[in-house]
Amino acid sequence: MSTPAFPSKTTLEPSIARWKTPGVLDALQTRRVVLLAGARQCGKTTLARALHQPQAVIYRTLDDVALLAAARADPHGFVAHGNGLMVIDEIQRAPSLLLAIKKEVDENPTPGRFLLTGSANIQSSPGVTESLAGRVAHQRLRPFSAGEIARVAPAFLARAVREDWAGLASSFTAVPGHAPAAPLSGKDAVLMQALRGGYPEVQSLSDKSVRRWHQDYVQALMARDLQDIAHIRRKDSMAKLLEVLAAWSCKLMDVSAIGGQLALARPTLESYINALEALFLVERVRPWAKTDYDRVSKQDKLIMTDTGLVTSLLRWQFDKLRLDADQSGKLVEGFVFTQLAAQLDAQDEPHSLTHYRDREQREIDFVIETPDGMTIGVEVKAGSAVGADSFKHLVWFRERMLQSGTPFVGLVLYTGEHVLRFGEHLWAVPMHVLWGA
Repeated sequence: MSTPAFPSKTTLEPSIARWKTPGVLDALQTRRVVLLAGARQCGKTTLARALHQPQAVIYRTLDDVALLAAARADPHGFVAHGNGLMVIDEIQRAPSLLLAIKKEVDENPTPGRFLLTGSANIQSSPGVTESLAGRVAHQRLRPFSAGEIARVAPAFLARAVREDWAGLASSFTAVPGHAPAAPLSGKDAVLMQALRGGYPEVQSLSDKSVRRWHQDYVQALMARDLQDIAHIRRKDSMAKLLEVLAAWSCKLMDVSAIGGQLALARPTLESYINALEALFLVERVRPWAKTDYDRVSKQDKLIMTDTGLVTSLLRWQFDKLRLDADQSGKLVEGFVFTQLAAQLDAQDEPHSLTHYRDREQREIDFVIETPDGMTIGVEVKAGSAVGADSFKHLVWFRERMLQSGTPFVGLVLYTGEHVLRFGEHLWAVPMHVLWGA
């Protein structure tokens, strides 16, 4: 039986500027090796090829069977070159290259000699002992954000810090060939974009074709990339686990409860979840824990990294979804996570993204901490109505959890159309601010 092929790369992708491009270019100016990692088909290869003129770059993809064989047979000869840039695509398929690259860049430390792309966390590959510590800059690429599709800069965090909400467009702007077929506003716009997800290839497909693309994508991952990073004996259980995790997305991590739906021993289940994390399909949001308050939850929040995959795996339909408060709430929260994560990845300095929950069921969906010490609390509401009660957990958190004098902004992102002030540093903000200019 032949190995399933990955869905073809989109021809529309090059027209979309990626928020990570400046970060990758800056890293190539100062670091010997840059590793651009992210899920399959999120646009890593296109970004890498767009950085320089093709004639100035040595480009080698390890999806090519002959090149992969050469890399494994003679790692040092494969990576040897001058001061120019060598791009090696899908580095996780030949982990032995890392030692050869280390030797090469130690002998010639000129910056910008290697750009590696990986569709799996290279440190998760069997037998990897070399981390390239001190030599490599790590860059994460995600599927398209709504802001990238709308061709705007990642301005949300700067607006939140300044509490500047002036001059924003009042609705979702459809981009021909990429966004939903007709311009929509409010909740419907968010749900339509979340149903499609951010993978470049799906943006121009019909709704039916989007679901088929996601199914083919998962099938190919199970058949190919999983084998590079883990020895999965029961592919049927892994496929079922992915569906369970889609239903679990945006909930607190509970391995025992997840395992109750599968006939897997806990160590096996944990190794399978780790493998899906290594493929950038699921992600953990750590709990906010800067406190001695012993009633704060220490559980991670599990989130699937593309909402389109969630809806395809669960076979959700727009007409039913928009009327189901539980499903739409979960989907909108996951969609907001993907947008916030893309915004954070685009920043020059690292920001932390956590969540807060305690035993009294006080919960803040996302807590962002900036490098200069500001804390931004974000609550997500799928509905278009907002009131003072929507801010009660944010107010409690500000007054009881933060040290006196810590700058704090509390935001409720909702699907209405107006920016509304509910007290000092407390704002109800339309969700379209995440992709607004």
